[in-house]
Amino acid sequence: MFGASDPYQAVAGLGLVLLFLAALRGVIVWVRDAPLKPDPWDDETERKLADPETAETCPHCSAPQSPTAWFCPNCGRAVGPYNNLMPFVNVFSEGEVLRNGVTGRFRNRPLIIIGYLLISLAAYSFFAPVFWVCLFSNLRRSARKTETAE
Repeated sequence: MFGASDPYQAVAGLGLVLLFLAALRGVIVWVRDAPLKPDPWDDETERKLADPETAETCPHCSAPQSPTAWFCPNCGRAVGPYNNLMPFVNVFSEGEVLRNGVTGRFRNRPLIIIGYLLISLAAYSFFAPVFWVCLFSNLRRSARKTETAE
């Protein structure tokens, strides 16, 4: 049992608990006193973004969008504030993500590749091996391109 036989262990344990509580209080105070929001731009940009007349843009190609648009007329990507919550449009968003995996428009990182494997397995378990073949052939193709470019 902790601290039952040696009083020095009990004092050391109590000291560690107090040290942990002091560090936790410091983190809470640090978070509480932090600025409410990051400010990556100046006041004029903030005012323009808050203006209701400011046009929405596509996050991919920056083309102006209609507030009721579901897809970008310029690049065809799914846009809108609720496109991932709407079942019909969500299918297109998932397809866009998986299409990026086989066409090579993503950062080649192990965590991203694991994410592609898990998303494809969860969404399309029967066809996931077909996607994996395309994904890994794309990875090999992009690796060859980087070797020849160097």
